[in-house]
Amino acid sequence: MSWTTLNSFKGRQLVIATMHHKEQVMAPILEKGLGVICTTPKDFDTDIFGTFSGEITRVSDALTVARQKCLAAIVATDCDLAVASEGSFGPHPSAYFATADDELVVLIDRLHNLEIIGRAVSFKTNFAGKVVECEKDLLDFASQVDFPTHGLILRSSQESTEGMVKGILSEKVLLESFHAIQSNYHSVFVETDMRALYNPTRMEIISMATKQLVQNVQSLCPECQTPGFTITDVKTGLPCSWCGSATSSVLSHIYSCKKCCYTQEDWYPKHKKTEDPGFCNYCNP
Repeated sequence: MSWTTLNSFKGRQLVIATMHHKEQVMAPILEKGLGVICTTPKDFDTDIFGTFSGEITRVSDALTVARQKCLAAIVATDCDLAVASEGSFGPHPSAYFATADDELVVLIDRLHNLEIIGRAVSFKTNFAGKVVECEKDLLDFASQVDFPTHGLILRSSQESTEGMVKGILSEKVLLESFHAIQSNYHSVFVETDMRALYNPTRMEIISMATKQLVQNVQSLCPECQTPGFTITDVKTGLPCSWCGSATSSVLSHIYSCKKCCYTQEDWYPKHKKTEDPGFCNYCNP
């Protein structure tokens, strides 16, 4: 089968598996980059796969959940092309001291039996939460996390969903909800609402991951022209410029095709053939 990106996707209907308005940032990128026609399924409930606020625990990893969303949307719409995203918040993969937003965007093409992934990891997130005991603490927290352009959630405690109020976007509702929960439960926990429609910063990272997905789709296998010729492995060992010892810096990227299994090694992907001695365990132990 001979492929080109345009004739593989152009004019096809693509369903975006979301209930939180992610199509607002994803659809323009996908339609421009792939030539598809984006739709969203009606009455589609992605909360069944897990919620950030804890009512339903996400039992699988982010990639598995994104796949499940795609497949559920394909069944619901009888469409053979779907995209879904799933985010995770916590320590950055390499800088553990900092909080990060890790967004995965998955495309599943049932017609050609393809799965292609885009990813964006960013320090740019307002993800936070704390116990508040008075209006001043509450409003101070709100100002630190870009309220009211970004939504908030209030509940009785971090571990409980009792008294929960989500999607708060006004100071009036925020204060009324705070006093109601405090009077009923005595303690109040405030946190950022990380659902995409209440979090423009997260939407921005989802947009970045979608752009990466489009780039990966447009990367064609040199042998069979199948989309999704992407990095599947990384080799470390870039030599130190002083002593020549192998460092933990990237030496090469391995690209592979999901269809014909062709692989290609891209040496010195950052155009560096040696590493600074500061990153060498021998020169700078």
